[in-house]
Amino acid sequence: MNNLKRKIKIIKDRKFKKKLGSFFDWIKGAELVELKFCKIEDDPVRPELSIEFRRSFGRKIFGVKYGKEICAIMCFGFTNEIPKNVKELDLMTKDAYLKSAQRDQKIGKIAIAYTVWSKKKGGGKLIVKEVFKMIKKSNHLNRLVTLSPLTEMARNFHLKNGAVQVRVNEETQNFEYII
Repeated sequence: MNNLKRKIKIIKDRKFKKKLGSFFDWIKGAELVELKFCKIEDDPVRPELSIEFRRSFGRKIFGVKYGKEICAIMCFGFTNEIPKNVKELDLMTKDAYLKSAQRDQKIGKIAIAYTVWSKKKGGGKLIVKEVFKMIKKSNHLNRLVTLSPLTEMARNFHLKNGAVQVRVNEETQNFEYII
């Protein structure tokens, strides 16, 4: 009887592992791509920011693409300082962008991720990991910092994914992924 229970348990474990494996299989085939637009109404963090804001003064939108589907999105700007709110982000990205025109076209030293969202389980973690790799490879960016809302969900997400809390502001909080 014990042998039968053991065999049933082994079979159940195999089925569970197979289901879990296929659930995250999409991650292996996903790639990081720059986007020209995104559905801002899907953005749970900063839906008030227009596409023009997200794409001007060197700001970029990146997505994790699997097949033809965008599974996660991250928007960020490049600065030389860490902003405390969206208004500062706007001013600092404009400043870094204008200074880069006078130099080498390399905008800012800090990538500021100001919104991230996922349409698939595991997508948020994956896009953070992929953007981190991209920044690590760049020859002018040396920091990845967030401009996150003051929510426990944002705090837990970033701490769970390896970030360190840098500062708590009046409206936001900043986390840094050490490169």
